[in-house]
Amino acid sequence: MARHFNTAGPCRADLHYMLPPDRRLHGVRALIDRQTYFVLHAPRQIGKTTSLLALARALTAEGRYAAVLVSMEAGAAFSGDVGAAELAVLGAWRRSAAARLPADLQPPPWPDAPPGARIATALSAWAIDSPRPLVVFLDEIDAPEGDALVSVLRQLRDGFETRPAAFPWSLALIGMRDVRDYKVVAGADRARSASPFNIMETSLTMRDFSAAEVGELYAQHTADTSQRFEDAAVARAFELSRGQPWLVNALAARATRDLVPDVARAFTAADIDAAREILIRRQDTHLDSLIERLHEERVRRVIAPMIAGDLLAQVPDDDRRLVVDLGLVRRDPDGGLDVANPIYREVIARALTQGVFDAMPRVPATWLGPDGGIDCARLLTAWLAFWRQHGEALLATAPYAEVAAQLVMMAFLHRVANGGGVIEREYALGRGRIDLCLRYGPTVLAVELKVWRSRQRDPEATGLAQLDAYLDAQGPATAWLVIFDQRARRPSPSKRTRTARKRTPSGRAVTVVRL
Repeated sequence: MARHFNTAGPCRADLHYMLPPDRRLHGVRALIDRQTYFVLHAPRQIGKTTSLLALARALTAEGRYAAVLVSMEAGAAFSGDVGAAELAVLGAWRRSAAARLPADLQPPPWPDAPPGARIATALSAWAIDSPRPLVVFLDEIDAPEGDALVSVLRQLRDGFETRPAAFPWSLALIGMRDVRDYKVVAGADRARSASPFNIMETSLTMRDFSAAEVGELYAQHTADTSQRFEDAAVARAFELSRGQPWLVNALAARATRDLVPDVARAFTAADIDAAREILIRRQDTHLDSLIERLHEERVRRVIAPMIAGDLLAQVPDDDRRLVVDLGLVRRDPDGGLDVANPIYREVIARALTQGVFDAMPRVPATWLGPDGGIDCARLLTAWLAFWRQHGEALLATAPYAEVAAQLVMMAFLHRVANGGGVIEREYALGRGRIDLCLRYGPTVLAVELKVWRSRQRDPEATGLAQLDAYLDAQGPATAWLVIFDQRARRPSPSKRTRTARKRTPSGRAVTVVRL
């Protein structure tokens, strides 16, 4: 069977293009040799399961350890019933061991034990029975929550002192969250003590692919089929994905299966852009799971100010850490938080504007010129008419009230782009604005959105200076600075809604729109 780019489940070398799975597990073997209990956390679909399955196979094949990856996911449906969660988990462990270990390393029958002690009792019996030191990777450790999670962690702590004779030689908790966040998941009122978590010596994470690794992965397709990825296509894939492994594979999968099945033609950067649009429109499982996270209050407390460009002074550190661990945002090397990659940035924006988009009345495309392109003057007239008639009513349909006005305008421009254009968005903490670029044929419209709040200065001067910097990167474009007046004592809509022609500090002409 021909290999392909994998977007579902762990990778297999005989079926999928893949990089050496232990490459991003630096230091894990040394931890195991030292009998360490540790945490490996990283976002979903980054390669944790693939890498640890391969490592477990290698450790077992070398003959020194009995190493196996087993999952806690079966217990997720029983988070309120510790005993039922344990039984479900132990059943899944036995099936995994049967498939992944030779007969002489299979676990013994699980001994009887009361609820709340079954996991520790099973691990103890397995370690005693095993002819080799037992190494266990507990995947999806954060799938169970509440009582079930607290119980498992306490059982691991209680058994830790008896290792390696009567408990696993080494054990890893594998999940999305760092161990510091388990208290929050378990419920802070029941996990104030650090005791269930203090046996973990260290916490590791897995990095995304580098630009060179994206090229290395794509070159495997070329080696198998002779179909090339142009250098610009590889660079564009890395730019859009920032090396996130699922996205890297998904872009190539869409390009090879849907866009350029003819192996005689090389993939271009335009093909990768087209694949990006397919991914965003389809919202496959990985992207859909990210969208679901946007409704969680802890995530909203980070993403809403990010879209607004505000600071995170009042957001708890646990919330910031969670959103980084989930892979939605990343920490910039120079400081601050940013959305993890341009594809996530667009997915988040579209997800948050979808309710507004669906609630919008039909808008005649009066902004189209005789040649079918966009006339920016007509578009501005249409936007102002739309805002006066529908803006206030649509604010209530936005999922994040803090940025409702910005989401309404983004939904309107998305309706415009649906006629044959694309929107590029920039937003991040502390910028104090959202930058939008609408590209429609030869027309380029750069829009900066700012909010004027109570006890703040008029943001016009700052916005004009920021537009200069943005236009330096975009090149020639029509430019709007849109200021949403959200002061407590702002004028009535009829008095504050107006436009004016202004100049940036470098002399560029800009239309300032006040709403």
